[in-house]
Amino acid sequence: MRPEATVTSFAIAFSLFVVVTLILIALVIRFAVQRAAASRARWLAAQEGAEEEPEPEFTALVLAGGGPRGAVQIGMLQVLADHGFVPDRIYGSSVGAINGVGFASDPTPAGVEHMAQIWLGLSREDVYPQGRLHGPWLYLQQRDSVYSNSGLRKIMEEGFALDRLEETAVPVEVVATSLIDGRERWFTYGPAIDAVLASMAIPAIFPPVEIGDERFIDGGVVNNVPIRRAIDAGATKIVVLLCAPPVFTPIQPKRPVEAMVNALMISINARFARDMAQLPPGVEVILCVGNEGVSRDFDDFSTTESLIAQGREEASEVVRRYGLGRSGIGGSGAPVHTAASVRAAPPADAGGGAGDGTSGSAGDGAGERAGDGVGERAGDGAGDGAGERAGESTTGPPAGDPPPVAAEDAAHSWTQPEPGT
Repeated sequence: MRPEATVTSFAIAFSLFVVVTLILIALVIRFAVQRAAASRARWLAAQEGAEEEPEPEFTALVLAGGGPRGAVQIGMLQVLADHGFVPDRIYGSSVGAINGVGFASDPTPAGVEHMAQIWLGLSREDVYPQGRLHGPWLYLQQRDSVYSNSGLRKIMEEGFALDRLEETAVPVEVVATSLIDGRERWFTYGPAIDAVLASMAIPAIFPPVEIGDERFIDGGVVNNVPIRRAIDAGATKIVVLLCAPPVFTPIQPKRPVEAMVNALMISINARFARDMAQLPPGVEVILCVGNEGVSRDFDDFSTTESLIAQGREEASEVVRRYGLGRSGIGGSGAPVHTAASVRAAPPADAGGGAGDGTSGSAGDGAGERAGDGVGERAGDGAGDGAGERAGESTTGPPAGDPPPVAAEDAAHSWTQPEPGT
């Protein structure tokens, strides 16, 4: 072939190659642009859909500690049940644990009336069984508590219509204080009576409760009003049943032990004040409180009927003001299954519990609270940092969405799931 023909053929072939390459490049660019436009359109549609479909409201009920003053919560629950109020989850500490589990098992007027009859029938001897020693000698015994918890156990065995926490009609969680590290432990499944006894184990009054390989005392020592647990679980509305005003008023001490109790109670109530002062944006807290004008003695059950009436009066005003119940927050009036008809299985990751039902550690540390060594008076409220009056609603700062709250690491294989998991 002549050199001129070879050059011409190469030029034609090269030109065709360049043209085909440019066409392919153009097609690839066009395809990429179209894919990007389609992806952007889908993203915008998803964003618009997310704005149009707000997340469902999560209403929590929190029951604080307060010893015999816990009777005031029964009156409050009577009114809430009459108005069809059924929360999405219940959290209880100390005496709020026993009332919370009772309400969670049967959140109906009939269920609360059953609880009221139990409370009205209580006497000092029922809760604090008498032994051979009486008076000041009780406090000189060589044992870890003045009284046995056998009375409390008998009350719950006769009053509870369930055996395990996961059998309640409404999910319930109760808190106790670990004697290993001083942090709070949450019980969400397992034997109900053991969990509640642990949450109500007033230091020096009732013995610590052993669950698994750990011993527990009163949950009010570290978290008497556990609103932070509800917030971490995603609650947007929290109804709190306190046993006394949210501001603790110390009595004038006449003996050194009374001065010590004052200091302990101030420390206990400081936690609630901090939690109220640090509400995330978009979280509303509605307080339902009792009055201060009754005995503070940890073994006085003489005012139970008055406390229940007081609770009904307070809750009636809160329901009127905030519309709790069938037409308002937390309760559509739909039928509620009782504990007898509910037999839920334990959480999928509960297998490491070794049957003890212990829960996740969600505490703020041992230094957060001080124990009440004389009697359960937690629930008398929080300090002035809460800035709350009885029955008022408090909402966190309105600007922006709250930052995500990370659940604590599971330190042990028996740890129960954290909120929202």
